[in-house]
Formats: sequence, C-alpha cells, structure tokens
Amino acid sequence: MGHLPDLIHDLALILITGALALLLFRRIKQPIVLGYIIAGFLIGPYFHLFPTVADNANIKILAEIGVIFLLFSLGLEFSFKKLMQVGAAASITALFEIVFITIAGYFTGKLMGWSTMDSLFLGGMLASSSTTIIIKAFDELGVKTKQFARVVFGVLIVEDIVVILLMVLLSTIAVTEHFEGREIIFTVLKLLFFLILWFISGIFLLPTLFKKAKSFLDEETLLILSLGLCLGMVVLATEVGFSAELGAFIMGSIIAETTLAEKVEHLTKSVKDLFGAIFFVSIGMLIDPQSIIKYAVPILIVTSLTMFGKLFSTTAGALLSGQPLKQSVQAGMSMAQIGEFAFIVATLGLSLGVTSDFLFPVAVGASAITTFTTPYLIRYSEPFYLFLERHLPKRWIKRLGQYSLNAQNIQAQNDWKRVLLAYSKIVVINGILIISVILLSAKFLIPFLKQHIDSVIVRNIFATIIPLAVASPFFFALLARKPATMAYKSLWLKKSYRRGPLLIIEILRLLIGIFLIGFLESQAFDSLTAIIIAVPLAVAILLIFSSKLQHIYLHFEERFLRNLNARERAGDEPLSANVRQIDNNIQSELLPWDAHIVQLTVPQKAVYIGRSLQELGWREKYGINIGYIRRGDTVLHIPGGKDIILPLDNLGIIATDEQIQVFKPVMDTEEAPIVDSKDSDAIVVDKVVVNEFTKLKGLDIRSSGIREKTNGLVIGIERINQRILNPDSKTVFEWDDVVWIVGDREKIILLKKSGIDK
Repeated sequence: MGHLPDLIHDLALILITGALALLLFRRIKQPIVLGYIIAGFLIGPYFHLFPTVADNANIKILAEIGVIFLLFSLGLEFSFKKLMQVGAAASITALFEIVFITIAGYFTGKLMGWSTMDSLFLGGMLASSSTTIIIKAFDELGVKTKQFARVVFGVLIVEDIVVILLMVLLSTIAVTEHFEGREIIFTVLKLLFFLILWFISGIFLLPTLFKKAKSFLDEETLLILSLGLCLGMVVLATEVGFSAELGAFIMGSIIAETTLAEKVEHLTKSVKDLFGAIFFVSIGMLIDPQSIIKYAVPILIVTSLTMFGKLFSTTAGALLSGQPLKQSVQAGMSMAQIGEFAFIVATLGLSLGVTSDFLFPVAVGASAITTFTTPYLIRYSEPFYLFLERHLPKRWIKRLGQYSLNAQNIQAQNDWKRVLLAYSKIVVINGILIISVILLSAKFLIPFLKQHIDSVIVRNIFATIIPLAVASPFFFALLARKPATMAYKSLWLKKSYRRGPLLIIEILRLLIGIFLIGFLESQAFDSLTAIIIAVPLAVAILLIFSSKLQHIYLHFEERFLRNLNARERAGDEPLSANVRQIDNNIQSELLPWDAHIVQLTVPQKAVYIGRSLQELGWREKYGINIGYIRRGDTVLHIPGGKDIILPLDNLGIIATDEQIQVFKPVMDTEEAPIVDSKDSDAIVVDKVVVNEFTKLKGLDIRSSGIREKTNGLVIGIERINQRILNPDSKTVFEWDDVVWIVGDREKIILLKKSGIDK
C-alpha cells in the first residue's frame, strides 16, 4: 500500500471539517468565516477530540496563497472609479473613523501592557468593518434604500484602500523597526506613486491584451492567465518592496475595469473559496482556549473599544462631514464591528514574527461578539437617535442642524471643486508618468549607455534625448493640457473672478513642468549646464513639436479612456452608467435637503400597472417625485402626468428617508438600443430665483408652466429660513423664493434668461 503524503491527509481533514461547518453556519444564518475558524479550532493542536493537522508548514504556505487570492478577489469587486465617485461625506467619515480607531487601538494596547508592535497591529486590525456582515444585516432589516446606507457603503469602499495602505505601512515599520515621520511619509508617497503608475499602465495595456487575444481566451486559458497575472503582480510588488497582498489587490482592481471582470470573478471564485477556506481554517487552528480564558479581559476591552469607539468615531466623522445627526448615528451604529481584514492583519504580523500569538484569539473573540451585535445595533439606531434628540440640549441639536446645512451647502458649490480636481488629475497622472520614465532611464538606460558608449558627450546626449522623447507627450499635457470640463469654461468666462486664480494654477503647473525637465536633464548634465542650456533647449523642442505631441497624447488618452470605460459600454452597462451619472448629478445637489434619489423596481403583478402618474397621484399623497423611469433599454427622463407605469420599471424616486419608508410598501404590496435624447450631463439640478426676471411671483407650480418650460420637476423651494421639499403643485411662489428644479440644463438656463411668459 502506497504512502499517502501528509499534505493530502491534512487537506482532506481541513476541507471536510470546513464543509460541515459551512453547512451548519448557513443553516443558522451566521457568517461562514466564523464557521471556518471554529472548524480550524476543532482540528487544531489545542482540541484533541478530532484528528489534528500533521504538517503545519505546508498548510501555512497554502494559507498564504489563500490571503493572496482573497485580496485578488477583493480587488475584482473593488473599483478605483467607485473610489473616485465616493462623496466627500463618506471620505471624511472614513478617514476620521480610521485615524481615531487606529490611534485608540494603539494606546489601548499600550495601556494593557502590550508591546509596541502588538499595539500597532491591534490598531490596524480595528481599522476596517465587515462589508459582508453589514450588507447581510441591511438586507435582513430592509434599510439599504435609506440615505445613511449610501454613506456606509462609501465608507466601506474607502476603508478597503486605506487598510491596504495600512498593511504596507505596518510591514515597513515591522521590518525597519523605525517610526520616523520622514520615513513613513516617504513610504506613503512611494506607495501612492506605484499605485497610480500600476493602475494607469495596467488599464492602458491589459484590456488591449484581452481584446487582441479574445479569440483564444476560453475559460481554461482565461483562468490560467488571470491567476498568472495575479501572481506576477505579487512578485513585482515584493520586488519593489511592498507586500504580496498589495500586488494581488492591485491586479484584481485593474482586471475589475475590463470587460472580462465578471467572467474572471466567476472563474476564480472557486479558487478563492478553496484557498480562502484553508486560510480561515488555519487561523482557527491557532486558537488556544487557555489563551482565550487568559485574555478574556483584553477580548472584552477590545470588543468594547470596537463597538463604542467605531460608533463614536463614525458618528463624529459623519457629523464633521456635514451629515445630519440622525444619519450620523445610524451610520455609526452600522459600522461597529471587526472585519475579515482583522485576521489578515493579524496573520501578517505573525508571519513577520513581530506580534504575539494572543492577537488571534483576541481578534476572533471580538469579531464573534460584534458579528452578533451588529444587527441589533442597526435595528435600534433610530430609537437611539430619538433618545439623543430628547435628552441633548436643544441648542446643541439646533447648532448641529445648522452646521450640517452650511456644510452641505458648501459641498453643493461644485465648479471650483471640479476644476481643481481636473487640474490635479492632469498634474499628478502626467507627473507620475514622467518620473517613472526618469527612474527607468536612471535604472536601465544610463548604465547601458555607460557600458556601450565611451564618449561622455554622446552618452549624455542619448541619456537626455531618449527619455525626453518618451516622456514628451506627458510633458506637453502637464504644461498645456486644459481641463475638459464645463466648470472650467464657466469659471474662465466669469469676469468677476478676473481669471486670477486660474492663472496662478497655470503658473504653478508650468513651474512643476520646468522642474521635472530640469530633473530629467540633471541625470546627464551638471546643474549649471542643465539650467542654462538643456532645460531651455528641451522647452523649445516641446514648443516646436507641440501639435504632434498633442496628437500623440490625445491618442494615448483616448485609448486609456476607452479601456477604462469598456466595461460600462458593454451590454447593458451604457444604460446603467447613464443612470448612475444622473443619480450622482442629482444626489450631489440634494445634500442640503436631507433627501436622496433611490431606484425602486415595480413588481410584476402590482395593481397600479397601466395607470398614469396623474391617476396615481403619488406626489400629492406621499410627497415623492419621480426623476426618471428606466424601462428595458430606455430611460424616460422627468416623466409627465400621462406616462404610465409598467411591470419591472425602475423608478428614480426623489424623497427623504421617511417618505421612502412610507412609499416603498405601496410599491411592494400593491401588487432596442438605448433611446435617450439626453446624455447624463444634460439632466441636472439647478435653481432659479423668483424675481422680476423670472416672472414667477404669484403663480403656483402647476400654472407656472415650469414643467413644460424646463422639461423638469420642482423638487424644493427655499423661502427665508424654510425649506419645502417636493412642494405641492398648488404651492404659490413668493418674492425671492429659490426654486430647485431637476430638468434639462439648457431649458433651465433659458428660463433664467427669459423668464415665464404669462
């Protein structure tokens, strides 16, 4: 009888035990991660009732592979475009919460007498919440359509990327054992540099590779290629000095922007599930019951810190970002748990040999407790808010409300924000590409020239001309590319600004470009020669060939954007992208109104099917507005009273949480290519003032003809210190009313200029 390797014996034990735990935890509707961890404990060295794993070294290697594929899978679900679309509220909330809980975790560890490394990794473990647990709780409680859920989902997206950065920082600190601020800042800048460089180059190259090889990419080939790209980026990341987990996450996020993202995610899911199960089971094997008993007090302390610290920091961050008290409390009570990243961070510390074994039982204990408490915290978040509202001083409530209103009004002023963001993209992206060319030249080109060319002058000329030629399109963009936004044109044409701030920005980026040219030239020439001769000569060359460079750059940019947006243009995605853009346009302007836009689907057998919006009278009954109707391959913007409702229509509902809560049961219980004359930028939220120009004074909404004039809806009226959301159609306009309209951009502008014809 042949000898059976220990690895096969161990895998059989792990997978059978994991499968049984999976069945049990699905039956009792609990997170399967906890099931795997318990399964690992049962077959670990500290529990002797069942057989035990024999070869821990091989299982450890498989667990490391599991972490890589877990991060690769997370990258496939992540999207840098989603990160860019996260609002200011979610970003501020996430950053405040992460900074607070990480620092609090560190000092809590120190107060408990832990080492510096244990305390640092404790802070890193607490930095993320569990996306799986939150989504599961939101589904069960039916709160996904509430406005605070939008903030929570945004915070979770930001947490994903920040925790990846934290892991890199923790790895650097653990290896160097230094905490110098300069070194940490350098690591962060280096990390951001490579993140952006890898993303840009990956998006530029990878979708093109997939497109060229499309006829050869059957399921087997695509699976092998995807896993190979994942592991290749892991090797590249470790060579540069970062963690394997970062490389896997980056490659996943790059593939997530391609048209094959869903297929790759489907093909690699089994691989991720297999090695992920091994990873979480291996974590359970490290749990020592005596350690849990011994560290019961630290577990309770960390659990309390997680629940109350994350509740406080998320709530405070949301308030700081301008969210109302109610939504801030609801968001805070949703985030009060430890995510799956806690186990990955703990594994990282153990693999580096810088943390103690007791971190695992502490993480598992705190995770188990907060997993069970999360649904209850979410359920009682609104009653807790009402309790606070009753007991907090009235002046506090009033000041918080005023701060929220002012902050959201500031966020609604988007022109300068969009222009600065556009300039930042031009400078950062092209600057990074230029620096990467310079670094590659210094690393490979200059040593090669030194080996093969004896003449110093000839060598320096080649060392200057070659990288300058390669980087010249990016130098052109950095020096001369204008932001392609309506906001830039609007600000440039406003004489009241006198174009001063825009000119200052132009001068600043010109100086940055000249500095980078000097940096490139200094690789081959001394500083004096570079400043007097090489830099002016390089600038002159760029000016002479500017039209050609512009053509080349636009070709690069077009290809990059085509690859970046290829996934959205495939299949049903153009329509979905169009609707998402409209949602974002409307949502950004609804911030001050404590309202948002929610997409609800009409049931197939609803009794109101076939009836017109005028017959249904939903606006008058429930105070809601319908911004659009998505019907198959068609989007009907700003539907009129005669438009009817059909089965499976998706309705864009503009309302408050309370109005949605009342209206949603009404929908639930009453039981061609894209045909769209307007692009997403044409449907906007804008405001007009009731004055002698608009001629609206004394007219009600219905008789004013605003709907017909703007192809739009009146969603709000600001009157002195009063806000009227979704006003009744009989509401009469008064002098100096600010009327907020969702409608056609050009028609609203025409209304402002010509007013209402009586």
